[in-house]
Amino acid sequence: MSPKLPLTLYVDGACPLCAREVIWLRRHATQECLQLVDISTPGFVSEDRTLDQLRSKLHARSADGHWLTGLDATYWSWRAAGLGKWAAPLGWRPLRPLLLLAYWLFSLARPYLGWLPHPDGSSRCTDRCGPR
Repeated sequence: MSPKLPLTLYVDGACPLCAREVIWLRRHATQECLQLVDISTPGFVSEDRTLDQLRSKLHARSADGHWLTGLDATYWSWRAAGLGKWAAPLGWRPLRPLLLLAYWLFSLARPYLGWLPHPDGSSRCTDRCGPR
């Protein structure tokens, strides 16, 4: 069953890879379907998730308050952005175990990727590099 729209996706705008995905999603999504919230914005506060939880893996929340995490958050945010053809393989049951493993490995590696160039041209590798 698909989540009720709009879907709110919580992203780490300080992460170079995440920022690139945000640019891609913004290019395709409408506010009525997908809303993007940057958890790295100073003063960001979440009502029922800690910042560490939100940073550990991708989180999305449907309009009716249902939380989606990890690969499911990716799948439904891409669908909400109208990118169904890109999202489709993420929903294929035979691939699911492999994709879940790949997502888990990526979520472990992501904090170490702060050295990558950020789309805005700035360097983000300060105290944020390494485990959080």
